[in-house]
Amino acid sequence: MRDEVRDLGRQLRRAIPAVYRGYAALHDAALRDGALDGRTKELIALAIAVTRECDGCIAAHAQGASGQGASEAQVAEAIGVAILMNGGPATVYGPRAFDAFREFAAAASDSGQDRAAADLTTHP
Repeated sequence: MRDEVRDLGRQLRRAIPAVYRGYAALHDAALRDGALDGRTKELIALAIAVTRECDGCIAAHAQGASGQGASEAQVAEAIGVAILMNGGPATVYGPRAFDAFREFAAAASDSGQDRAAADLTTHP
């Protein structure tokens, strides 16, 4: 999903760079560790993405949750709250979010294993 809109997003970002800079600053400020850690904030964002039925947001925050070290159980429970609050549509977008998280977590795990294997071969 993210790949599909990437080129169009770049074109729009070039047309309105100040808006995108402002959004990036808001994004960074909102997801920064504070009273809530970044993982919790990514889980909240993922649940909201399910509720808003936004595939791009699901992809971004599934990747964010994976990068912040969220577990499958944490993601599943966050999606469960989205289903509670959103009803039927969340039963469609919730599984999509869970699948996106699994995809990003597997990729992160694979690249971590690749790095570990490289470390073993280069360091006695």
